[in-house]
Amino acid sequence: MTVGETFTYIYHFSQDDVRKFAELTGDDNPLHLDADYAATTPFKRPIMHGMLSASVFARVFGRNFGGTGGVHLSQMLEFVRPMYPDVEYEARFECRSIDTRRHTAEISCVVVDPTTNKPTLRGLGVVYHKEMFT
Repeated sequence: MTVGETFTYIYHFSQDDVRKFAELTGDDNPLHLDADYAATTPFKRPIMHGMLSASVFARVFGRNFGGTGGVHLSQMLEFVRPMYPDVEYEARFECRSIDTRRHTAEISCVVVDPTTNKPTLRGLGVVYHKEMFT
C-alpha cells in the first residue's frame, strides 16, 4: 500500500442480515426490524444498524486493502445518512498516511449511495499490518 492508493468495494446487507445482527447484538430497535413501525418514522422503512453498515471497513482492512491480515486498530465514524437493507452501496478507501516504524496506515473511508453519489457513512481508520509497511 502507498499513500494516495485507493480501493473500492461494493456491498449490501439484506433484511435477514439485519435481523441476524439484531439477534447477535441484542439491538432489537423496531426501527431496524419492524416495517410497520419504521413507516411511521422519517425513514419510512427499516434502516440498517449503523455498526452493521460500518462493518464493511473491518472486512476490507482484514482482507482486501493492503492484503490479508490487517488489524483494525481504531475507527472514527460519522453516520451521515440512513442506510437501507437490500440496497447496494459503494465503500471507498484512500490511504492517507503510513507510519513504517509502527507498521500502521491511516485510511479514509466513505460509503456512498451510488444512485445519488451522496455519502451515507464516513470516517478515518487506522490499520496495523506487520508486513505491510516495511
